[in-house]
Amino acid sequence: MNEDQLEQLCLEWFRDNSWDVLYGPDIAPDSDNPERKDYREVILKHYLQESLEKINLHLPFNAIEQAIALVLKPESLDLITNNRAFHRLLLEGVPVEYRKDDETIHDRAFLIDFENIANNRFLAVNQFTIQGTKRPRRLDVVCFINGLPIAVLELKSPEDENVDIWDAFNQLQTYKDEISDLFVFNEALVVSDGYNARIGALTANKERFSPWRAVKNEDDKPLLEWQLETLVRGFFDREMLLDYIRFFVLFENDGGAIIKKIAGYHQFHAVREAVKATIIAAQDPKGVAEKRAKYGDEVVPGSKKAGVVWHTQGSGKSISMCCYAGKLLQQPEMNNPTLLVVTDRNDLDGQLFQTFSNAHELFKQTPVQANDRDELRQLLSERESGGIIFTTVQKFSPFEDEGAHPILNGRHNIVVISDEAHRSQYGHKGRFIKVKNQTAGGHPTLKDGVCSVSYTHLRAHETG
Repeated sequence: MNEDQLEQLCLEWFRDNSWDVLYGPDIAPDSDNPERKDYREVILKHYLQESLEKINLHLPFNAIEQAIALVLKPESLDLITNNRAFHRLLLEGVPVEYRKDDETIHDRAFLIDFENIANNRFLAVNQFTIQGTKRPRRLDVVCFINGLPIAVLELKSPEDENVDIWDAFNQLQTYKDEISDLFVFNEALVVSDGYNARIGALTANKERFSPWRAVKNEDDKPLLEWQLETLVRGFFDREMLLDYIRFFVLFENDGGAIIKKIAGYHQFHAVREAVKATIIAAQDPKGVAEKRAKYGDEVVPGSKKAGVVWHTQGSGKSISMCCYAGKLLQQPEMNNPTLLVVTDRNDLDGQLFQTFSNAHELFKQTPVQANDRDELRQLLSERESGGIIFTTVQKFSPFEDEGAHPILNGRHNIVVISDEAHRSQYGHKGRFIKVKNQTAGGHPTLKDGVCSVSYTHLRAHETG
């Protein structure tokens, strides 16, 4: 099989996932049906405008035009800075204003409808040519959502022994330099020779490109001939891709540089299961229609025990925790929960707090850290909804003059996420917040060193 045949097979997999597929030259600027004015343009503006009008029915035409203009206006000369700004617009919408009844209305135009998949248009285009700084560049496959190029697939021939996926990786680095405008909107890069396939973020090096081994959930790992097929059928499933963009993309500042991180397949599916399990454990699972893998089937409705997610060392536990928190906070069934992140060491508390602080855009709020027992009690007792609170388990120790730990909060939607706190749970260190389904008046309590609230213990999962 040569590269062209692999490309056509890849497009068939996209069609199977209900994507539209077009041949780049058929919609090129000099074609009979152009979707761009010239080869320097990287978005399909007509698609974008139609999608924005469909998603934002309440906005007048001039507000839609404002939104498109702002999306196309770079924030800086730095690619990753612009990419981060665009991702923020994806999640939060584009700020617009317009006049109505002699009043200036401030609103937001949303680029993607994350709630209604039918309001979005998914399009895969092969042989898509863009004019670069040195010469025209023809990309193998570009994936558009509502006219925005959110992913690029670079393919190499399975039968050519002189090239491999890392030649594809190097090609993408060249593209990032010569046609950088395309990557302002990028959410994922894929390299493949068919047999092997890897996916990575915009700033990822080779070591951070990883396989995508599952399709619908962690249990769905078909033994297919082509890794690329698993990746396309899994990652580019339309519903899961929207979920991925919304909750599984992070940005961090590292010594002045912006680093973009995306979850691996094991983190993605583990977090989705953990969120569903938490909803089930917190209350009767009404409306949880999505099919669960085996793990979720073991969760007892209303038990306040969501379970354990395992990670091996170095497999991205902190990313999983951030993604879990970001997704859980926006689940309507949880009614704006408070998240309590517990560790058993000050250094872990500080490290994880910094990681969550870097991801504040995902949470739409800023985490807080309890410095002592008094502050922890105040944060928990006064919090009526929302919030992400960090503490060490030792801060739950009662004061010397207390016979028992007082009840701090009676809400049902306080979720405890413990990181490595099993060391205390198993008796290696002091007291531990143990979760059990014993409440006062039907509400979760913090009493006698026992925290009876929804519980997720993120520790480890083998990446395979």
